[in-house]
Amino acid sequence: MINQEKLKRALILNVINPEIGGVLIRGRKGVGKSAAVEGLTDILPEIEVVKGCRYNCDPNDPEHFCPECREKQEKGTIERVKKRMEVVKLPLNITEDRLIGSIDIEKALTEGTKAFEPGLLAKAHRNILYVDQINLLEDNVVDLLLDAAAMGMVAVEREGISVSYQSHFIFIGTMNPEEGELRPQLLDRLALQVEVETIRDVEKRVEIMKRMNAFSENPLAFKSQFRGAEDTVSKKIREARKLLPEVETPENILYIITKLGIDFNLDGHRGDIIMERTAQTNAAFEGRKEVAVEDVILAAEMALPHRMRKQPFEEEKFSSEMLKKLVDSYS
Repeated sequence: MINQEKLKRALILNVINPEIGGVLIRGRKGVGKSAAVEGLTDILPEIEVVKGCRYNCDPNDPEHFCPECREKQEKGTIERVKKRMEVVKLPLNITEDRLIGSIDIEKALTEGTKAFEPGLLAKAHRNILYVDQINLLEDNVVDLLLDAAAMGMVAVEREGISVSYQSHFIFIGTMNPEEGELRPQLLDRLALQVEVETIRDVEKRVEIMKRMNAFSENPLAFKSQFRGAEDTVSKKIREARKLLPEVETPENILYIITKLGIDFNLDGHRGDIIMERTAQTNAAFEGRKEVAVEDVILAAEMALPHRMRKQPFEEEKFSSEMLKKLVDSYS
């Protein structure tokens, strides 16, 4: 992609650290929102799963095995395989059964949990759940997503039969604000927000057309041109995942994060926590074990816009420059 560095960084940071809590990408039609998400596929890291598991169970976490994997564990037949993370796309017209799963009641009486057909949230476990036009989702689907995001688990109950499974996913949504806004409850659940704007630079717009033409003529040859760059990013993601547990946030940085939360009049403490997680993850991506001011500013750019109740400098537009000015005033 040409430009859109903040968008790319927001996606990469969530892949490194799913605990950040996802990202909402806002922008008008044709600015590359969906292309950016779908382009993640080639740089996603591998995860280890139980072979044949419909819920992507982690073989290193037997405490949270699904019923089928518990049965395999008792029989000593657990096998491990590695597979690349997936981008699981959620269609706007999805039904409740397709999302969370369905139970064949008659079959359940004789075969138990094998009569349960997992929904899309089972496939999304330990992967990326992508919702295009997220602001147009039906309210009942939004409520189910909110429950899953909050609990990390899905429970399905039908006619006295209950089935539950783990569902921890990276939540990515895209939307065109001209088509309506997002429900506040869901907006708060998406940790980061990025605005994608049309590029106005002539040279860059020409380059976009050239790349689209080259891709249309020969997709494989086009992709091979960027394989080296993609491998480099993929390697950095793997290294950042290993480094992240060692990253520390100095106390003075914690105070900066807290002061930002107060100055922007954030409700609750979720914004502070998200800023620190994002800053730590960015430090890991840059190969550092300590969070710096620049990590906080980058995190604040993406964590504050949809949470702030006021701006400290009313005469200035929200930007990285404004954030730097505010942070400088703390010293």
